Amino acid sequence: MRLSEMPIGSEAVIVKVLGHGAFRKRVMEMGFVRGRTVKVLQQAPLNDPVKYSIMGYEVSLRRSEASMIEVDPVSLPGQTPREREEQHEAVEHAKKETVINVALIGNPNCGKTSLFNIASGAKEHVGNYSGVTVDAKTGHFDYKGYRFNIVDLPGTYSLTSYSPEELYVRNYLRDYSPDVIINVVDASNLERNLYLATELIDMDRSMVIALNMYDEVRESGAILDYKMLGEMIGVPMVPIVAKTGEGVDKLFDAVIKVYEGKHEAVRHIHVNLGADIEKMLRQLIDAIKAAPDIGMHFSPRYIAIKLLEGDQEANRIIGKTPEGEKILELRDQLLKQFNIDHTDADIQELIAAEKYGFIAGALAETYKAGEKDTLTRTHVIDDLVTNKLFGFPIFFLIMFFIFWATFAIGQYPMDWIEDLVAWLSQVVNNLMPDGILKDMIADGIIGGVGGVIVFLPNILILYFCISFMEDSGYMARAAFIMDKVMHRIGLHGKSFIPLVMGFGCNVPAIMASRSIESRSSRIITILINPFMSCSARLPIYVLLIGTFFPKCPALVFMGLYILGIIVAMVTAKMLRKFYFKADETPFVMELPPYRIPTFKASMRHTWAKGEQYLKKMGGIILVASIVVWALNYFPIRDGKDQAEIYAEVAREGEEISPNDSYLEMAGKAINPVLSPLGFHWRASVAALAGVPAKEIVVSTLGVLYAGDEAETNERLGERLEKPNPITHKPDFTHASALSFMIFILLYCPCIATITAIVKETHSWRYGAFSIVYNTLVAWVLAFVAYRIALLF
Repeated sequence: MRLSEMPIGSEAVIVKVLGHGAFRKRVMEMGFVRGRTVKVLQQAPLNDPVKYSIMGYEVSLRRSEASMIEVDPVSLPGQTPREREEQHEAVEHAKKETVINVALIGNPNCGKTSLFNIASGAKEHVGNYSGVTVDAKTGHFDYKGYRFNIVDLPGTYSLTSYSPEELYVRNYLRDYSPDVIINVVDASNLERNLYLATELIDMDRSMVIALNMYDEVRESGAILDYKMLGEMIGVPMVPIVAKTGEGVDKLFDAVIKVYEGKHEAVRHIHVNLGADIEKMLRQLIDAIKAAPDIGMHFSPRYIAIKLLEGDQEANRIIGKTPEGEKILELRDQLLKQFNIDHTDADIQELIAAEKYGFIAGALAETYKAGEKDTLTRTHVIDDLVTNKLFGFPIFFLIMFFIFWATFAIGQYPMDWIEDLVAWLSQVVNNLMPDGILKDMIADGIIGGVGGVIVFLPNILILYFCISFMEDSGYMARAAFIMDKVMHRIGLHGKSFIPLVMGFGCNVPAIMASRSIESRSSRIITILINPFMSCSARLPIYVLLIGTFFPKCPALVFMGLYILGIIVAMVTAKMLRKFYFKADETPFVMELPPYRIPTFKASMRHTWAKGEQYLKKMGGIILVASIVVWALNYFPIRDGKDQAEIYAEVAREGEEISPNDSYLEMAGKAINPVLSPLGFHWRASVAALAGVPAKEIVVSTLGVLYAGDEAETNERLGERLEKPNPITHKPDFTHASALSFMIFILLYCPCIATITAIVKETHSWRYGAFSIVYNTLVAWVLAFVAYRIALLF
């Protein structure tokens, strides 16, 4: 809780003072230190400032300053003695445990998430390309008497406001002020990675540098005097190998020393930016220091540098302060004179050049490159997979292999699970007495959930393959070779990675679109992502392809995915041509070296997805299956046997009959819209049930085609092929199965995806567009496919 949130008359114990630099030092000198009790006495007539009592004297703080002091309440107005005692015990316990808030910051591909996983025990996905971490991931662990709250922030190359990740990281540092920053750097690429460290040095934050992937430095034969380098830049450096855990204990030992102010390497330095720029900075820093509100979150030097660079967020922060207009006028005057004196120079370029010069100078004294070229392997592989002649065939062969493996290899464990589900259904039918409970368990739960869980092996295989591509670094190469194709539809190669991620799940793929700097390209990528066939649709394909297209499953499988890609590309081209303006954002993307993913990491990522799938089985799919079964079971037909009902329905055709179940009534009501696609009313109901979550489609079919006791050993696919007792024709044919799969591929995204679209675009209109446009496209293409299929 923050001190600014405490009501008048309450007391609290100070946990820590956040903030930065002079503000933090001044407040601590006034007695606001850990363990001291502060009482809220009175607020000014306009609610600001507020008077507090601490250490026997009274002091006033503005609410903005009080918001930077973290406290634990001791007493609140209206508390009973018992509540006050419990609160006091909780505070005393908290005082005994020191909490260190740590933020992981670094470039994409530097291994932040690997370090986060091994430190906190979390299971976040690690990918060898940018944009994997699209939000802050939090975890905690205990070490040497300290409670570490650790946050994994998105990968960023700098702390400007150029991309959403950079702005997110900077806002996090401003709002939460972590006690210590761990700057994770790729030790095999120090010169580029240390640029971010220079920006953090400008911020004057408590920091430790984690030299990750240090095993690659050793393998290359390079020599790095990291202790001397750390002393030169005033930041402790600790070599680690995050994927194995090597050096992680020493890293957090260094964090504790920095937090306690005992590390010998810590000292504050300035990265010299040249005489002319330093002269301008001094004037700006003096003006910023005269405005006390500005330097509370960031150092005056950092803000001054960002002002000279023309950073929009820095302009906004300064512009909101009372002295902001004068500071911005001073900046403009300084830049005007600078441009007169340096007609052929760009100040942003000069600042970047000076910082890289500082890094190069430090490395010249502390680093000796190895004789072994660690990039040889990467160059050899790239010569093949990005080759003009072989690049695309290799990409399509890899994708075809993934689809083949998903279907062919997954068929064996899928058969075992199907046999187990059939055995369970038979046991229930044999042991339980007839009645509603037996029908619900056999037809609703086992028929619905069992009909979906059989596809778990296929999903695990698909995720394993995608995970391997991501972790190895090939995904970035796929974006590289696809850039020209993407550019022709109004996007660029960076959009390709979120689209491929959509094969797993559209929701994180849409969130990963944050790594795209251009707003128009980001929105287009988000809107076309639902056309990428996510793993939730996979059970539908496996069921229908295995039943109706057993001779060429991989080709039909791949054809569906390619159709989704084609529809996405056409949609992107139309959106760029008719709605969004041309986008000239450059394609700048790191191509990381190839790394062999550890089997443990790939399996952990794969199982994490399988775990999510199983949780859906016991959650939304179980509930949905029971609801669908109940709607199909009720109302109970008054003593009529099945033959009489079928006879009546046959006489009435497809008209809604009083003998229909509630689900049948609903299916027949909407079926006129979908019957031109070859859908039976059961197929229409299954498609409608898939709107909340696509996994429910198969569970709905499992309930609707549960069959009677004599059929419990039949697999769901066999029941779909059987003639309908009413029409004497199968509900699904080759043509209607193809039409159904195309409709499910393209129609309205699931609720979670729609929510992600609205959240990421900040507009409900784009969510509504996806619902209407995708469904219309699905209907038209399913209709065309059905009519063409009937000809054959």
